[in-house]
Amino acid sequence: MDIATIIGIFSCIGLLIVSMTMDVGLSAFYDLPSILVVCGGTACATMINYPLRDCLNTISVLKNAFITQPITIGEIVTGFTTFSAKARKEGLLSLENDIRNIKDPFLQKGLQLTVDGLEPQAITEILETEIAFQESRHRLGADIFQTMGNFAPAFGMIGTLIGLIAMLRHLDDPSNIGPAMSLALVTTFYGAILSNMIFVPIAGKLRARSQDESRGKELILQGILSLCRGDNPRIIEQKLHAFLPPSARISVFR
Repeated sequence: MDIATIIGIFSCIGLLIVSMTMDVGLSAFYDLPSILVVCGGTACATMINYPLRDCLNTISVLKNAFITQPITIGEIVTGFTTFSAKARKEGLLSLENDIRNIKDPFLQKGLQLTVDGLEPQAITEILETEIAFQESRHRLGADIFQTMGNFAPAFGMIGTLIGLIAMLRHLDDPSNIGPAMSLALVTTFYGAILSNMIFVPIAGKLRARSQDESRGKELILQGILSLCRGDNPRIIEQKLHAFLPPSARISVFR
């Protein structure tokens, strides 16, 4: 799990609850018409903007904001150094048994293509195509949440206008001014909260997660190509260390 996402969300919720209960209580911030306007309007506008299948996929995309990358770049570097040493000593076919124990699908696919004897150019085309389509899928998920973050404040303003119109039409009846003003203000509040606490931060986290995953796949691709060329394990390690900050570069040859 991504601890930063969990801490951020629950900290925001906690701070809001504390600030709302200090004076008037939570009940003052609950308004069903406001929820319908903001949440319902945002959902409907998103479905208008994107195909239904993409909207439904946001549920599966959302988990990427809470789940960390299963394999680290440091582990990849160490793994390729080990693979290279074994391949130079016993041949590429000796990696067949290691492939079965690899959990990362992209790394497993790249090694299998290498063991199968494909040319480096063909391997590059296959893996780069997969990276490009992965980035496209992830970009779409982040864009959907960013769009929802744009729609939520807009529907909050729409709710505000509805409430103000209702209030102005009943200025002669003071009993109607309170509920209308509540709708006017609370919808803006809901829209701002959903946008700035949920949708936009999740879109940013998905983009960051996509960049990290793409960087890891690019590193795997470089490792696969070096393995195909039969590079020395030390050379492979130095090449892959370029993807790491100096403080994270740990050599297995020390």
